[in-house]
Amino acid sequence: MAESLIIKGNNKEERYRTLLPQVTALCSGETDRIALLANLAAALNMTFDWLWVGFYLVKGSELVLGPFQGPIACTRIPFGKGVCGTAWKENRTLIVDDVETFPGHIACSSLARSEIVVPLRDRTGAVIGVLDVDADRKTCFDVVDATYLDMLIASLTLD
Repeated sequence: MAESLIIKGNNKEERYRTLLPQVTALCSGETDRIALLANLAAALNMTFDWLWVGFYLVKGSELVLGPFQGPIACTRIPFGKGVCGTAWKENRTLIVDDVETFPGHIACSSLARSEIVVPLRDRTGAVIGVLDVDADRKTCFDVVDATYLDMLIASLTLD
C-alpha cells in the first residue's frame, strides 16, 4: 500500500468504512507491533484530525507510552487510574463525553475535552495495551467510533 490514504465520506461512519480496508492492507503481513501501532495512529490522525491518537502498552503494572500522533503525552499510567488505566482494568472500551467529570482523570493535555479508550488484546483476550484518542471538544465520540475502533484493533495481529 502507498504511504497515503484515500478517505471518502461526508460523515465519520463513511470515513471509517473507507479506512478499515486500507488499514487492513497497510498492516497485512507486518509482524512488528510498534510498526503496526505507529501506522495505525498516523492513519487515524490523518483521517479524523483528533487532538491526540496513540497507544499505551502494558509493562508490568503500568501502561507505558507507545506510538502516537499529537502533543507530548503522559509517559506512564498506573493500572486502574484515569480513563486508560480503567479501560485496561475493566477490559472494555470507554467513552468519556467530558473528561473533567471522569473520576481520577489524568490530564495529559489541558486541551483534551473528550476521550475514547479501546483495549488491545492478545489472542487469549488479555489486555496488552490501549488505544487512546482525545478530542478538543466535548461529546466527540459515540457508538460509531467505539464500533469501528474496536474493529480496527481486532483486525491487528498483536502477539
